[in-house]
Amino acid sequence: MRFFAITTSLLLACQAGAFAPSVQGVRSTSLNAETLEGWKIKGNIKPVNNFILIKKALDQKETDSGILLSNQAKIVKTEGTVADVGPGKPHPDSGILYPMPVETGDSVVYGKYDGTEVVLDGEKHSLIRDTDILVKFKDGPLSEENVEVVNDSLLVEVQTREEETSGGLLLAATKDDSQRPSTGVVVKVGPGKMAQNGELMPMNVAVGDNVKFMDFAGNEIKIGDKEYSVVKMPEVLAKF
Repeated sequence: MRFFAITTSLLLACQAGAFAPSVQGVRSTSLNAETLEGWKIKGNIKPVNNFILIKKALDQKETDSGILLSNQAKIVKTEGTVADVGPGKPHPDSGILYPMPVETGDSVVYGKYDGTEVVLDGEKHSLIRDTDILVKFKDGPLSEENVEVVNDSLLVEVQTREEETSGGLLLAATKDDSQRPSTGVVVKVGPGKMAQNGELMPMNVAVGDNVKFMDFAGNEIKIGDKEYSVVKMPEVLAKF
């Protein structure tokens, strides 16, 4: 427990402004808490660098069809609400801060194994990097209408290849992790990655483009009944 608390302290400033420099234009807030991992603390919790403090969504206790699950079979959600945001990570050459892609109150979905879980005042939170964010959204449940991607990411509605039998009958391809879809249509485009001078580099694809990306690249995400992949721009091989 003591080792974990020390590690966590590298990600959090337990007094407002203790480790984060004052940067003009960066929104600075902090979260009041009395305990961290069961330890009593004094002062406010503030993420540093490009870390984001997420209040985790409650674990799902029933399936989509309404079947109740035992405690051992709960579906662990890797989503939550942004409680606070660090000032950003400086560019290694210019020192200009990369813009943070979310703000307090945004809802986010992030990778299943990303982040460090912390318990503040008995409630589960996670500390994730801005690069761990798959999508963000506001105003209600996640949908294609309100979903956004961040940085140099794309949201691609993947295409499942159909196979034709010798008799001409089309068969939908079965779900096979060894043959994940790597083509699809772009439905959302991120703002781009920041260059050394602080400007955003242009994204070379647009909504509506069909793209081929690297095999096994991207992170799969389901929105409604549709399958998508969140793909980084450098992982895109071609558009058509």
